[in-house]
Amino acid sequence: MRMPEGAYRPHENLVATAREKPQVWRLVLGLIVAGFVTFFAGFAMRTVLGVVSPDFQRELLNPANGEGNTPLTLLLLLFSFGFVILGIFVAARLVQHRSPLSMIGPLQLAIRQFLRVGGLVVMIGILVMILPPYDMGEPLEPNLPVGIWLALLPISLLAVLTQVASEEILFRGYIQQSLAARFRSPLVWMVVPAILFGIGHYVPAQAGANAALIAIWAFGFGVMAADITARAGTLGPAIALHMINNVTAILIVSVPDSLSGLALATTPFSLSEKENLRSWMLVDFGFIVVSWLAARLAIRR
Repeated sequence: MRMPEGAYRPHENLVATAREKPQVWRLVLGLIVAGFVTFFAGFAMRTVLGVVSPDFQRELLNPANGEGNTPLTLLLLLFSFGFVILGIFVAARLVQHRSPLSMIGPLQLAIRQFLRVGGLVVMIGILVMILPPYDMGEPLEPNLPVGIWLALLPISLLAVLTQVASEEILFRGYIQQSLAARFRSPLVWMVVPAILFGIGHYVPAQAGANAALIAIWAFGFGVMAADITARAGTLGPAIALHMINNVTAILIVSVPDSLSGLALATTPFSLSEKENLRSWMLVDFGFIVVSWLAARLAIRR
């Protein structure tokens, strides 16, 4: 995978501090540390909830609510990804002796790129929505009432931002940058995190025969997110792409199986249904590819 010279030069802004401690064992140890921090922080939260409000905890653990199929359970699930951010930040400081924020890049630049790319992708999404065809062949099922959905929207957006930021800090931040500090080839530092990202989205228990396709979709997204991160020199554009995708899939139209608690509507088919879901995924992947190409143009301005 040979890139035009200088195309990934901004990536050095992210990788430079990781080059001081580039050993692969530090990456592995850091992931173990991050896992422990994430687990024990989550355990502490559940313990506190059990003491302060047993009824609240019982509602969260009630199998009838599914996995994130009520607003409360989904908000808690999404915000719990903040423990992943905490774990990665602790690992970066303890194992690599680097500033946690160095994984994000210059903060003001990251915010500017996030807003620029996010605004452009939203405009593309609006254009796609107003052009025919106007549906995917079957009517959507109403989920949350519009008034409740709008009232929850600010905290819902913050929750989705927490979730996507944690994944980008983990995969395009800690893992990608640590590998780039040790290996020069993009085949390593772009593809390996994307493979791990795809594996993390392999859910055969929920997706059935679609599980492999969803994992491949996630791998493709991981490669595009790695590319845009390397070209931008911050995580801002990748977080923007990821967030808009997840806002669409979690807050606007979700599948009824899981993660539907904050959605305005749900699809009339489940995650495991082959024909209908694959039609949606084809459109979704095409939108992500167009958004990625647009983001590459946006960060060059």
